[in-house]
Amino acid sequence: MKHDAITVRPADARGLADFGWLKSRHSFSFGEYHDPAHMGFKTLRVINEDHIAGGGGFPTHPHRDMEIFSYVLEGALAHKDSMGNERVLKPGQIQLMSAGRGVTHSEYNPNPSALTHMLQIWILPRERGLTPSYTEWLPQPAHATTAKVLVISPDGRDGSAIIHQDAEVYRLILHNGQAVSHALRQGRGLWLQVMRGNLTFNGIPLNTGDGASLDQPGSAEIRAGADAEALLFDLI
Repeated sequence: MKHDAITVRPADARGLADFGWLKSRHSFSFGEYHDPAHMGFKTLRVINEDHIAGGGGFPTHPHRDMEIFSYVLEGALAHKDSMGNERVLKPGQIQLMSAGRGVTHSEYNPNPSALTHMLQIWILPRERGLTPSYTEWLPQPAHATTAKVLVISPDGRDGSAIIHQDAEVYRLILHNGQAVSHALRQGRGLWLQVMRGNLTFNGIPLNTGDGASLDQPGSAEIRAGADAEALLFDLI
């Protein structure tokens, strides 16, 4: 759905996978869902919105040559990998695993009686065969009142998780009527993924689950129509 320079990916147009223990919406082609018109955006390859039933999860499996991060919205996510990392991620926290030349990991909902709601996101690395690594972003008290926070970057500045790609990811938490801006440079692309609430992106309305992209340089304004939470990607 095109609006001048902005292309909207409506929530209900995404791919759907339902395995009973897992219900997942795919913004881009993934697994058995294939749509040649939606193979990714710039170096952003996967945005899956997952609902994992109590006790369910992904058993140990391999990855390579991908930057993979998880953002928990509700519940918890238990992570264990072949690098020796073992964590339980809670709402608002981010873990980023650089699969590099090869890593195995498992992720599951550790609570048998509550749902885990999360986003799993894959970004292509700047090169293949990197040494696998693991990094996190954990919100600090000051972030509770910060509308736009850098959570992932190539250099780890401001306490952000480190990604092996020319990509920056910001978490937005906006109250009704609150707005933030973002300057997009030439040759880069902006993807906005709404996780909760509704907002406008340069005047274009977006609701929970919607995504939208912009690949023309200039200033973008994101304004909340109700309390909203979103991720903003600035990448090549």
